[in-house]
Amino acid sequence: MMAPVCKLREFLRYLGEASIRYARESLYAAGYVFEIHKRTFRFLRHIQPKYGYRVFIMQMLFTGFEALWIIAVISLALGALIIIQGRSLLIQVGQGTLVYPILIMVITRELGPLLTAFVIIARSGTAMATELGYSVVSHEIEAYVSFGINPIGYLIVPRFLGVTVSMVILNLYFNIFGLLGSFIVTQFIKPLQMNEYVDNLLSYLTPADVFSSLLKSFIFGAIIACTATYYGFRVERSPTEIPQMAIKAVSRSFILCILADAAITLVYYI
Repeated sequence: MMAPVCKLREFLRYLGEASIRYARESLYAAGYVFEIHKRTFRFLRHIQPKYGYRVFIMQMLFTGFEALWIIAVISLALGALIIIQGRSLLIQVGQGTLVYPILIMVITRELGPLLTAFVIIARSGTAMATELGYSVVSHEIEAYVSFGINPIGYLIVPRFLGVTVSMVILNLYFNIFGLLGSFIVTQFIKPLQMNEYVDNLLSYLTPADVFSSLLKSFIFGAIIACTATYYGFRVERSPTEIPQMAIKAVSRSFILCILADAAITLVYYI
């Protein structure tokens, strides 16, 4: 009788400790996100031209400009596949024009923001978590604090703005290439009339579709920046913790972006 009781006590103690630890981490993460947004408003009111502006530009170049070719290839391939396969299938049932709302729904509202977020997570999210992890291990963060410099306002806010702005721009770039650039690809496989394609596309594209896409990209960018930098700061002493935290940053960013996408889509259709 004593053994089952002891095991039950150990399980309850483990469950209680895990719950307390999870609550503390959640409160710490919420405070971290709040501090980033508070420092961001201060940064926008009094932008730091010597360092903050330069970091913001460099982050946009790395996150946005260097990812243009990846986004272009993905969006062109996705748009072309939807047009070719969807049109071929729908024409057989006399509903060829349905390919346009499907194209808008898949690219603009769903896969466009999500695939763009996945590319940024794989590139910038990993890079930021690794970079900040090495800064912690090499005691650079302690040096900033000792000089009275807030690491969040000095290191995180410019990166947060750079990733968020780049996410919105890359999402628009994805939509343009997916909706219009894919038309060029289809001309080499199954030619379409340009006027017919553009008119049908614009007739199904609504302001709500554009707003939903922009909202998702903005939220995804904020999630990626906050999550990657948060786990970068979670590194404590050993360099072996850096790849572990980078993996956690990537996996948590994927999960949070998917959950946010599901929540926004649910609100959109209610």
